[in-house]
Amino acid sequence: MFGIGMPEMLLILAIALIVIGPKKLPDLAKSLGRAFAEFKRATSELKESMEIDTELKDVKTTFDDMSDEIKEAIDVKVGLEPDIKSVSDAPDEDKNEKEIRNTESEGPLSD
Repeated sequence: MFGIGMPEMLLILAIALIVIGPKKLPDLAKSLGRAFAEFKRATSELKESMEIDTELKDVKTTFDDMSDEIKEAIDVKVGLEPDIKSVSDAPDEDKNEKEIRNTESEGPLSD
């Protein structure tokens, strides 16, 4: 643990016992233990969130790849189909005939 051997640990504990005193040493040890446990818990949560971020990044790249493949497939299908004329490409004569038929079927306007 941190490269500290048993003799060094005993020396540190002896100095802590002299400086802090025997009455407060157990409380100090308890609070240090809680602090280390909290630190360990926080680092494990950070580690888990990093793993989740990595997994989400993998999922995102998979969806991006699928999206690209779908777009390519759609582009290929659209490129093979024959050209279809849209309504706006129709000649004006057909449009005028449709308007005339619509007005004739409506009949005279009543006020």
